[in-house]
Amino acid sequence: MMNFESCEINNIVIHDIGNKYEDGKLRLSESCFLPDDMDVHNLLKSYFLAPFKKDAYYRFAPIEDNLYHNLVYNAVNSIFEDNTNFYEASLNIAQHLFDQSNHPNIKAGELYMVHFKNCVLEEGPCDAIGIFKSETKDTFLKIIMNDNSYQLESESGINIKKLDKACLVFNVESENGYRVSILDKTNSTEAVYWTTDFLGLEQCEDNYFQTSNYLKLCKDFVQEVYNQENDIPKADQIDMLNRSIDYFKKADTFNENLFKEEVVSDPQIIDAFENFKNYYEEKNELALKDQFDVSNSAVKDEKRYFKHVLKLDKNFHVYIHGQKKYIEKGYDSDRDMNYYKLYFREEN
Repeated sequence: MMNFESCEINNIVIHDIGNKYEDGKLRLSESCFLPDDMDVHNLLKSYFLAPFKKDAYYRFAPIEDNLYHNLVYNAVNSIFEDNTNFYEASLNIAQHLFDQSNHPNIKAGELYMVHFKNCVLEEGPCDAIGIFKSETKDTFLKIIMNDNSYQLESESGINIKKLDKACLVFNVESENGYRVSILDKTNSTEAVYWTTDFLGLEQCEDNYFQTSNYLKLCKDFVQEVYNQENDIPKADQIDMLNRSIDYFKKADTFNENLFKEEVVSDPQIIDAFENFKNYYEEKNELALKDQFDVSNSAVKDEKRYFKHVLKLDKNFHVYIHGQKKYIEKGYDSDRDMNYYKLYFREEN
């Protein structure tokens, strides 16, 4: 779990990255700086670090089986080995980002390189290198006093609550490509540009990865197979999703055989689930383990995508969080309408 309470900014450099496709320019700062105003320091720290909340980690991928052929890894590694290389490394990274900014959808913006001290992970405190790109400018109103009267002026600047693209490289597991956390709030084209083309990252297949992808597998199975097209009532679909997420919330260790026995249960559905799992792994080019420690943060992150709402025409939305045995579907021939019967003990 990441903790930035005692973290401090040790060095910053900013470069301007134009869009190479549109004949934009690369403008490089001549030096680094460090804010001496504590309020500015804290604002920058919040701007850079507050968005990092997920424990989904990546690592630098080797190129031609050699990590040092990965330019960003090589640059960051030189900083961790010798902090005097910080500015020189930032120039190499800025040039590399500019070279990758060769698509009409890529926006120009400022590149921030930041050296952080005392970031805390499970292993303890460590340094981190932050690589950030700010692309979105907002308009702000500034109140000024002129001849004893208040007036307004507009200014363009950066909204410190909106970080477009970000990467934090923690100084742990260097031999495996470091532990890296990323943020990208843009579309898939730009995500490939930032994560793959520029940073050269691959996701770590850790407990977070396994938990997150198994829950995505369950959700996709319900949407694509265990659905109304195959005569599965909507309430049964929601029940399957509820039982899936409940299993992961209660289990410390995931066991696939127990999961299929407790959640899927029906032999025919188990066969369909196993076939869909093979399809899911092939489609996403990954291999899911049949046993792993459950990541609670991954369960929390994926839970928001599990829908529990049963929509009935435009009259009712029924939120189903409990067991299927307390909801019963029927048909009223006199009204020529379907109905649901709900069983409960107390009304709140």
